[in-house]
Amino acid sequence: MKKLNLLVIAFAAFAFTQCTTVDSAEIGIRFHKWSVSEERQGGVIGTVSGFVWFNPFTQRIYTYPTYVQRVSFDEITVNTKDGAIFRIQPTLAYQLERDRATEIFLTYRVKLKNIERGFIHTCVFEAYRIVGNTFTSDELMAQRGEFEGQVRQRLEASMGASGFRVIEFTAQISPPASLVASIDARNQMVQEAIRAQNEVARAAAQAEIAITKAKGEAQALKIQADGEAYYNRTVAASLSPMLIQQGAIDKWNGVLPIYSGGSGGHIINLPQVGGR
Repeated sequence: MKKLNLLVIAFAAFAFTQCTTVDSAEIGIRFHKWSVSEERQGGVIGTVSGFVWFNPFTQRIYTYPTYVQRVSFDEITVNTKDGAIFRIQPTLAYQLERDRATEIFLTYRVKLKNIERGFIHTCVFEAYRIVGNTFTSDELMAQRGEFEGQVRQRLEASMGASGFRVIEFTAQISPPASLVASIDARNQMVQEAIRAQNEVARAAAQAEIAITKAKGEAQALKIQADGEAYYNRTVAASLSPMLIQQGAIDKWNGVLPIYSGGSGGHIINLPQVGGR
């Protein structure tokens, strides 16, 4: 009879006891399903890890992963200060702070995936909505780094206050089609203006080359003309009276010159060659 009682007690203890394991990369929160004790807030007994025995009828264990979680959210829309609507696809990598697991459980009392779809999603949306309203569409396009930096600061503040650490935060930002068309048109105008400036610069350069070439040719001709004139002057200056006389003799036809003057006239007789 004594052995039977012991068996009954052992069976009852086994029936009212259950074992589970909590991975080393997780943290377990063991709590009472109901509790009227003011000292045991929310019925939490404490954090557990490894092999854990508990009463499944009166107790329960939540596990939270403490390694980095990565989640991609559905597309959200953000209005800028000037009324433009941007579409944003955010991706977040975050981590639960291990020493604040009990606080997180007492605040939300749901699994981590539920917290992602609720609280964390709200943090992301609110960060984009609030920061987006401080930028115009042009500012957001021109200052993407500043915009995303401010979004991350707000996100780190809101999630950090509840025990979550932001590891990485990225987003695909799609501007409205009208803004894209406006930017494309503006870029085309800028490119055309640059092209026109290049054409003007090229034409000015070609004109400058032509002018320089013409000046060079004119200067060359002047140098050539000056050289010829100098040569002629030098040659003329070098001619002696003898050379001039020799030139005259070379051109004499053998007829003596006759000089006539006065009423009667005079004839100049030159001695004949040969002594007569």
